[in-house]
Amino acid sequence: MRILTLSKSFFLTLTMFTLTYNIHAQDQNLTLNQDPKFEQLLNDKRKINTSLSTNDTYKIQIFSGKSEDAKKTLNDFKREYSDIDGTIIFNTPNYKVLVGNFKTRIEAERILADIKNKYKSVFLIKPGK
Repeated sequence: MRILTLSKSFFLTLTMFTLTYNIHAQDQNLTLNQDPKFEQLLNDKRKINTSLSTNDTYKIQIFSGKSEDAKKTLNDFKREYSDIDGTIIFNTPNYKVLVGNFKTRIEAERILADIKNKYKSVFLIKPGK
């Protein structure tokens, strides 16, 4: 085995320290480029989620039956009453069309009287109770 002289071993050690000093495994800086529309969508979703409180509002059920009929009923309803919100929920084995988001029973009953003239089996419900 060959033995290095003191100057060669010093030079080799110095070279190794110099090379390892400049090596970086990872930088700690992270730059995230995010589309501004993404933040806008998140804010809109948060607003919708806070406004859709189903436990303390009255709704009107206007249909219960098959999926295709429920979609048709909801589309017809939205054409006639564009200012009232509506949704379809699945409750085995039927699809139900619920409309409105009324805070008081009196407000819901006023709309219910008008809707009864156009839909067959309409009744007032309070979801979650």
